[in-house]
Amino acid sequence: MSAYAYHNIINQFQQLSPEDQARLLEDLAAIARGHQVKPEHTFLELRGLGKELWRSVDVDQYLEREKSSWE
Repeated sequence: MSAYAYHNIINQFQQLSPEDQARLLEDLAAIARGHQVKPEHTFLELRGLGKELWRSVDVDQYLEREKSSWE
């Protein structure tokens, strides 16, 4: 690793909150030990997110507007 890359990483680390620094160090230690880091959230947790935004939208009209915008 170049000295520039190393210092860039250190600078980015220092900009993190103390909590994020500790979490990053834990993740790096796990990687160094050969363990896979679990993601903080799974894709399935996003299910239903923003559904209230679509309640009043007519799907057919929405799709027609989108298709016509491609032309």
